[in-house]
Amino acid sequence: MTNKDVLVERIRPILSRRKGFSEKKMFGGVCFMINGNMCVGTWKGSLIVRLDKERHDETLAQSHTKPANITGRIMKGWALVEPAGIESDHDLKTWVRRAAKFAESLPVKRRSFSGR
Repeated sequence: MTNKDVLVERIRPILSRRKGFSEKKMFGGVCFMINGNMCVGTWKGSLIVRLDKERHDETLAQSHTKPANITGRIMKGWALVEPAGIESDHDLKTWVRRAAKFAESLPVKRRSFSGR
């Protein structure tokens, strides 16, 4: 199992019982969604989290984070949490739950997304 797969298997149980949960392969990793809104994903062994754009600088001030730049430009409201920042289950759960809470606050997307 690759590091990417291990991270997916660590994230899935944190989110899978939430209402509106789905996942989809995207950007060379796996994207986890709540109510059709992107929540967290995996990319090159790191965790991508979606959080409030208004708190972008505050998020990036935390240890082991950097701007998410997977398309050639920085995506405000998204952060890349390096592997060192999610080594412990507690740290991973904290990031994933923060992102899930934010995704749950967004309007439900009408377009249906397929699950696993």
